[in-house]
Amino acid sequence: RKLRLDSMMVKNIFATWNKGKVNEIREILKDSSVTVLTMKEAGYDIDVDENGSTYEENASLKAKAVMEASGLITLADDSGLEIDFLNKEPGIHSARFMGHETSYDVKNKCILEKLAGVPDEKRSARFVCAIAVAFPDGRIETVRDTMEGRIAHEIAGENGFGFDPIFFLPDRGLTSAEISPEEKNEISHRGKALRRMCERLKELGATNTNFVNPHG
Repeated sequence: RKLRLDSMMVKNIFATWNKGKVNEIREILKDSSVTVLTMKEAGYDIDVDENGSTYEENASLKAKAVMEASGLITLADDSGLEIDFLNKEPGIHSARFMGHETSYDVKNKCILEKLAGVPDEKRSARFVCAIAVAFPDGRIETVRDTMEGRIAHEIAGENGFGFDPIFFLPDRGLTSAEISPEEKNEISHRGKALRRMCERLKELGATNTNFVNPHG
């Protein structure tokens, strides 16, 4: 469906179903002119088959689908947790790992069980985020960034969402769910990728922008 703006005078709109993600994006962009909306708030009803083999492909599929529906420059992201001991799983399947309806508390416990007894030096992992921008003329550009760390031995922290409570940051001695949201946004995969893409859009003079991530 077309994005319903009503009387809102905005240049950039970011939309997502994922409440944790939209709150994080809003915090990252709080000092900018970008307005962040959820998919429901934006009035979209688009289900994209994320069948790409990379984060960039999935982000591009989502951006392209909403760009074609709205006629506006559209951004989308795809992100995931890569665990080296598990051959970089769950990776691009992170949001679908154990099913969309399964709580992250259950998912996190499952991962810790899979890594039971594995020493720290073999628990290396990273969060990956790719952001794609689709232009009405058919162009698509992408950026990617990461946050390196390792899988903790236990769930810890109340901040963040998703896999944050099991993602340990050795240089801070805390999980990404134990550091402040402000600190996380400075170093996170999503924060770094989002700032890079926003700078690129400024260079291109791009306005009227949607951001969509239907499945979080």
